[in-house]
Amino acid sequence: MAVIEGKWTTLILRDLLSGTRRFGELRSSLSGISPKTLTDRLRDLEAQGVLTRQVFPEIPPRVEYTLTDKGRALGSVVRALAEWGAKWT
Repeated sequence: MAVIEGKWTTLILRDLLSGTRRFGELRSSLSGISPKTLTDRLRDLEAQGVLTRQVFPEIPPRVEYTLTDKGRALGSVVRALAEWGAKWT
C-alpha cells in the first residue's frame, strides 16, 4: 500500500500502464497536479523501483518515464481499483 499511497500515484501508474510517457504528457493528463507534486511522486516511484527515468541529452532536455516489471505488476491492482470505482461511485 505504501507504493500506491497518495492522491496522484494511481493516476500516474494508470497513465504509464499504456506505455512510456514524457513529463509534459503526464502533467497534461493529470489536470490539477502541480509540477512539484508530479516530480515528487515520480521520484518516489523511481526510488521504489516502480519506474525508470531516462534523460536524453538534448536541448531542451527530454525525460521519459517507463514502468519496470515491478510497476507493470501493479496493473492488476490499478485496474481492480478502477473497476471498483466505476461500480460504487
